[in-house]
Amino acid sequence: MKLITLNVWGGRHYKDLINFFKKYSNKTDIFCLQEVFDSKCLAENTEIRTNFYSEVSKVLSNFNGFFAPAIKNYDNSITAVNFDLFYGLAIFVNKNIKIDSINDFFVYRNRFDVKINEKTKLKEIPRNLQHIHFKIKNKKYVVANLHGIWTGGGKEDNYERIQQSNKVNSFLCKEDGAKILCGDFNLLPTTESLKILEKDMVNLVKKYGVTSTRSHYYTKENKFADYILVSDDVKVKDFKVLEDVVSDHLPLYLEFE
Repeated sequence: MKLITLNVWGGRHYKDLINFFKKYSNKTDIFCLQEVFDSKCLAENTEIRTNFYSEVSKVLSNFNGFFAPAIKNYDNSITAVNFDLFYGLAIFVNKNIKIDSINDFFVYRNRFDVKINEKTKLKEIPRNLQHIHFKIKNKKYVVANLHGIWTGGGKEDNYERIQQSNKVNSFLCKEDGAKILCGDFNLLPTTESLKILEKDMVNLVKKYGVTSTRSHYYTKENKFADYILVSDDVKVKDFKVLEDVVSDHLPLYLEFE
């Protein structure tokens, strides 16, 4: 089994992303994506790709796609053209894999519940955990896709991030089978928030000595955000940061059984 996780940066580098999905569509079983937009059509005069999920679904025609929106009408200037714009997580699974269940739940705020922080004037965006369940050769798997809280500052611990990690950890502890948690966590490697997630999981970014998960488009310090964590019963055959530059994040690749 092969999995790729990637924050697509709102689809800004659309052509590069499409070529990326074409390149890996026959080499990957599961794509876990963050920062995905979707709508009925493509809006002009904006960097983001407003119908990204729908367009990628056409490219990944051999995959079943699942979109889990967190917010609606993120940018009023875009939605002024009379369509709803959704933003959230997406998982694409090869049609050869039978999915037993798929769902999501919120680890910060509630669906579509966006609030403006009075101090920072930034939007506090709800965050959900998207998860799928399947069996391969009678072995149960849970794959969870997370885009962690971003508050406009750094990626250090705060109350909300600690609570988020506790909710994710509590969910995974109750699930049967081999577990894979991946995505853009918006956490530094030294945080207590990440240590909570590492209690019963192996952090492959740490284990393999990864020094950055960001591309050259990201010019700030602390070039960590993306992770893949696995439970002990996941046999890792390969793990690496891919060199394909299609976003301000780099794709993470996992081969497992």
